[in-house]
Amino acid sequence: MRTNLIRQKLEAGEPTLSTHIHSVWPSEVEALGHTGMYDYVEFVAEYGPSDLHDLDNLCRAAELHNMGSMIKIDQSLMPFLAQRGIGAGFESVLFTDVRSMDEVLECIQAARPDHPDHGGLYGVATRRNSFMGYGGSPEYVESVAGTVLAFMIEKKGAVDNLEEILEHPAVEMVQWGGADFSVNIG
Repeated sequence: MRTNLIRQKLEAGEPTLSTHIHSVWPSEVEALGHTGMYDYVEFVAEYGPSDLHDLDNLCRAAELHNMGSMIKIDQSLMPFLAQRGIGAGFESVLFTDVRSMDEVLECIQAARPDHPDHGGLYGVATRRNSFMGYGGSPEYVESVAGTVLAFMIEKKGAVDNLEEILEHPAVEMVQWGGADFSVNIG
């Protein structure tokens, strides 16, 4: 199983530098990789069209340049896109539009292994992340469990529940969404 570069940096207490991409063109990821500046690239999947092949190819391009990868997903397709993103090889999932701790827990459950130690819903799926044959192994379970979970704080409900959200150990990163927040509060 591939090392999760984002998790590696977080566990070492090191800062990370990333940039957003909207395009599904893998050459864009490769160009960013050639700069040597970025620890990971964030594909903002909620903002434009993509298909499942695009997810695989974006992860391949990041891996070629020893960069991590994060996918920002739309809330309406959350369980499906979270699991397909992890399966494609994204090391982190950025969940959007959460308003409560219950919604955060739904996101965590969707992205964690369906295993007694993890309590998630992500079962064995032989996709890129399992190299077509390692699904179900202890390494596979740990790899899925090692996905870095990040959350947008962009709704009044999330701000009101921020302390509770931040206390949960599976909430490993947050991003502030000022534009969404300003619309949400009127």
